[in-house]
Amino acid sequence: MVFSGIAVGGGLAFLLGRALSRFLYGVSPNDPLSVESRALVLLAVAFVACYLPARSATRVDPLVALRDA
Repeated sequence: MVFSGIAVGGGLAFLLGRALSRFLYGVSPNDPLSVESRALVLLAVAFVACYLPARSATRVDPLVALRDA
């Protein structure tokens, strides 16, 4: 889901780059560094959002989790 969101958002940002260029001072709308940095930040946030609950779920005994469900 994250990769599809990055692909769709990147495509829309590329298409709407000219409209957004007036808000970007000193950066071209399709600057590779800014595009890649946004994608990496999104990937890092998604990784942390998935990793922390998964790590806490591995600490629970499966029998206890099934019994409480």
